Amino acid sequence: MPYRTLSELPDAVRDHLPKHAQEIYKEAFNHAWDEYADEDKRRGDESREEVARKVAWSAVKQGYAKGDDDRWHAK
Repeated sequence: MPYRTLSELPDAVRDHLPKHAQEIYKEAFNHAWDEYADEDKRRGDESREEVARKVAWSAVKQGYAKGDDDRWHAK
């Protein structure tokens, strides 16, 4: 289920990430959703959604890190 808007993102993303990080998450999730539609492209028995979530969080972590204050900050 690709996301059309930031308001559709899960609460864990929307409530904790800055807007730019949310945009990164959304774009990475949507791209991975398309990329891993074929079950043969996924490892193990992970669902399409699980893979897309992992890819999206990985993309966020490329440019953002969780600080000592428990908030996400640009690297």
